[in-house]
Amino acid sequence: MTPGHGIRPLSDTVHVNATLDKATAENFPVAPVFLPRAWRDGLTAVYGYARLVDDIGDGDLAPGGRDAVLLGLDPAAVDDRLAMLDALEADLMRVFGADSGPPRHPLLLALRPVVRAHGLTPEPFLGLIEANRQDQHVARYGTYADLVGYCELSANPVGRLVLSLTGTSTPERIRRSDAVCTALQIVEHIQDVAEDLGRDRIYLPAEDMRRFHVAEAELAAPTAGASVRALIAFESDRARELLNEGTPLVGSVHGRLRLLLAGFVGGGRAALRAVTAAGFDVLPGPPKPTKSGLLREVAAVLRTAPRKG
Repeated sequence: MTPGHGIRPLSDTVHVNATLDKATAENFPVAPVFLPRAWRDGLTAVYGYARLVDDIGDGDLAPGGRDAVLLGLDPAAVDDRLAMLDALEADLMRVFGADSGPPRHPLLLALRPVVRAHGLTPEPFLGLIEANRQDQHVARYGTYADLVGYCELSANPVGRLVLSLTGTSTPERIRRSDAVCTALQIVEHIQDVAEDLGRDRIYLPAEDMRRFHVAEAELAAPTAGASVRALIAFESDRARELLNEGTPLVGSVHGRLRLLLAGFVGGGRAALRAVTAAGFDVLPGPPKPTKSGLLREVAAVLRTAPRKG
């Protein structure tokens, strides 16, 4: 049976669910139950796509090469990240009708009705692929501006898709959303310094490492010294400022969307609070907020986000 056609085997359903289940590890709620069903379905489909792109780029796909087969490649191609990203882009074009036949991968097949229902365009989806291509040949960032440029591909498209899915896009909301999404990406980089170094990637700008006299070797230590902690505190402040810049987005919408966006901002703030509580020592592993801590931050965002409209 050709991938993308007919009834899928149960193993593929389990495979897809394993990808979607990774949503529980995110710093923010992906598709909470209080949202309308259409929004939840759309957000889940977009998350599944974004998770698949990142798993390809990070080499975190399930063993066995099933994703390669679903994309029309030999199972051994699962280790060729650029070939996998190329195949994924080709499948994405099937979502938008640029090729005959339906998408091959079930996560992209699930994305197609969402794209059609909301009139989504390819650009944000392509941005996520391009970010992961960049990850294959860029392992260090010289300046903060360079890092922000990367976040424009790796994070900001997701926020823009949320606005499109909920029919609330405006230039001002997109600007605020970009600030929130860039902040959330930086927070993730802060939490995952040790994990990223294990992939030979450093997302802490080189100019900041020089400023705080941090050598790359210090990031491989079991615990952070004073210089590394000062650097992490500095980057945390930057992320916090971006979250503050984006917070008016929450006040610009109403109802359940307001609660969802407060979850994004509150999730970032809770993660930063966990990093601070760890004394900015992120090297033993990513500091994670508690559920109660997350709820407190979300409530604080809802109280303080200026209302508009």
